[in-house]
Amino acid sequence: MSSSTYKTCLWFDDDGLEAVEMYTELLPDAEILSVSHYPEDIEFGRPGAVMQVEFRLGDQQYVVLNGGPMFPHTEAVSVQVFVDSQEELDRVWDGLLAGGGEPSQCGWLTDRFGMSWQVIPSRLAELMSDPDPDVAGAVMAQLLQMSKLDLAPLEAAATRASGTPAPS
Repeated sequence: MSSSTYKTCLWFDDDGLEAVEMYTELLPDAEILSVSHYPEDIEFGRPGAVMQVEFRLGDQQYVVLNGGPMFPHTEAVSVQVFVDSQEELDRVWDGLLAGGGEPSQCGWLTDRFGMSWQVIPSRLAELMSDPDPDVAGAVMAQLLQMSKLDLAPLEAAATRASGTPAPS
């Protein structure tokens, strides 16, 4: 049986390398793997300009293609970043918004390049999968009121819904 490699291709106008440099500087365990350029004898693209950038975020590989303005980004596709602390969430959130990004709702944002991201505390999955449906419902109700996620109010909503006294 042969092995296969899977990568997600992200279409950019012409600023893919700049975007990937920001992502790999901001996000832990990330690196640029390769950069290729348009050849001199091409009918489209600017000869010598960056054509593709291959990079890795954690164990997920991506290819950015600078293909022109025909296919803009949409929130229908987003990259999820799971973080272990509120401090890390704040750092990643602020970094992705830097330079003209736009916050959205429920942990989503669009960076200045038009890419959609979700910055999520790892603990959220545990809170949302609580066997008590009142807990998941309370957490979801709190989450729907947020733009950038804040773990403390999410935890407090879960605690109130479970009837468990908050730690002192």
